[in-house]
Amino acid sequence: MVLSGARALLEEQLTRSIIGSFFDVHRELGFGYREFIYALALERALVAKGHRVDREVGVMVYFRGRPLTRQNIDIIVGQKVIVENKAGPRLSPDASTQLSSYLNSTDLEVGLLLHFGHTAKFHRSICENRFKQRGDRVL
Repeated sequence: MVLSGARALLEEQLTRSIIGSFFDVHRELGFGYREFIYALALERALVAKGHRVDREVGVMVYFRGRPLTRQNIDIIVGQKVIVENKAGPRLSPDASTQLSSYLNSTDLEVGLLLHFGHTAKFHRSICENRFKQRGDRVL
């Protein structure tokens, strides 16, 4: 539902589905597993909902128009949303920076940071392409 005068969230339906699956996985598995286990369970839950899920996607980082290095993104859902999974009692402050670097390295604009901690928590990030620095980057 969009309220009068309110802007719809980018990829709202897809992110709602991912977040719902995240809470389902956390509720069913609980706390204490490694990131890899949660990623597998989340992938299975999302595929069951009919979503395309790509895991460990390598993307190139460019500097001055030339390839610099590759970095791996945990999950991309529906070719539209980056998902970064974290597990453990505390979420590192670097986790948001990591998600930002993934968004900046792609044409994807929406990212979710999912923390499978004692309490399930998520953070939604947006990096619209119109604000990304592209002068030195080959897409």
